[in-house]
Amino acid sequence: MFVLLCSSAAGASGAFAGAGRAKAAVARRAAALRYLDRQLQAAERQTWYWERLTGTPRTQTAGRTLASIAVRDLSRTVKRWKRRELAAHEKAQHPPHMADWMCIHHWEGAWNDRGGLYWGGLQMSISFQERYGGWIYKRKGTADHWTPLEQIWTAENALKTRGFWPWPNTARMCGLI
Repeated sequence: MFVLLCSSAAGASGAFAGAGRAKAAVARRAAALRYLDRQLQAAERQTWYWERLTGTPRTQTAGRTLASIAVRDLSRTVKRWKRRELAAHEKAQHPPHMADWMCIHHWEGAWNDRGGLYWGGLQMSISFQERYGGWIYKRKGTADHWTPLEQIWTAENALKTRGFWPWPNTARMCGLI
């Protein structure tokens, strides 16, 4: 009888230990998913920022929920998005007409210039900023608060339809018109 009670008690404590291990495994998985989800969201946001800045179409997500994805698959997805972010960032560092914009900037103003009618290193008017860099203008205000890359990519947007004509004197001095 004593042996039977001991063995059944040992079995019960083993069951409790098994349940505890299962709970711990579920908690570890949930923590890993939360961590990876934060990593994924950050990589997506940065990728989409660089894509929007450069005029690249936005990369779409697969649309799966965390509950339906394995930790290993989510980890792979995070790595894929980090590669996309790196590629989008690299593209943003090399605007097609960078040397031309740097020449214009040389004759215009400082990147943080708060001029009376024109702002930033490419001396953009408010209407110019709203039209060609509206989302940045709404987020950061005038061009003197933008990064040089944001100013240059805004000018790239204008270049598609207006050429270098918004900078007639400096573009002429740079041999662009």
